Amino acid sequence: MTETRNLLEPAGELKFGQVGIANLRIKRLDSAGIAQELADKVHSAPQLFLRAPVVLDLSHLSSLPEQSVVRELIERIRACGMLPVGLSYGTSENEALAVSLDLPLFAKFRTAFERSGEPAVAAPAASSAPEQPVVAPAAAKREPMRSLHQDKPVRSGQQVYARDGDLIVTNLVANGAEVIADGSIHVYGPLRGRALAGAQGDSTARIYCQEFHAELVSIAGQYRVFEDLPSDLRGQPVQAWLEGEKLHLARLG
Repeated sequence: MTETRNLLEPAGELKFGQVGIANLRIKRLDSAGIAQELADKVHSAPQLFLRAPVVLDLSHLSSLPEQSVVRELIERIRACGMLPVGLSYGTSENEALAVSLDLPLFAKFRTAFERSGEPAVAAPAASSAPEQPVVAPAAAKREPMRSLHQDKPVRSGQQVYARDGDLIVTNLVANGAEVIADGSIHVYGPLRGRALAGAQGDSTARIYCQEFHAELVSIAGQYRVFEDLPSDLRGQPVQAWLEGEKLHLARLG
């Protein structure tokens, strides 16, 4: 009976969840320069960047590159130690490029940029045709931010993600562990792993911890990696916040 039931169950279970994928926004099409910048990052923090999955955002270029150019860029990124896994969502031309490269599109990165107040793709050129009136959509009702409470230790290799809200951890975040929140992160214990707040672009999010030993902290995509912690922050109560594009850290109290 048990064998029959096992044969009727699916062999695999597919679910969608949050994964730690970096977004690489291409500001200037310089394959050699980009590869060197990424190689430097891999060398400075291999535990974070070596074999890290990365999505390419081409929306800030003046025009979409040819397939051969993007393919060369992807190969250079692979050669420096990171793994390109797709393109960020953009125009129909961008989608066609992804199909030609046999890569997926990642829509969530577009959402992150839009929430941070930046356009996901370049605005279309002005047309001589008369503009049609634009009807603004009705404002969507925003759900209140929720909090996810994590009372158990977050062990090495584990990831806890608070979608659409804050994350409150009342225990240890170990080395090699990752805590992520669309809102702020509060760690009432040692923070030894990585903390990524404002994961969908909320630049007002903050990170608070009782004992600071972090490998990395990030808010709305701006991050700092710690090979050697500043002596005045090591083991101290610390908060992190953004001012513009600069990530600040300071002792609490």
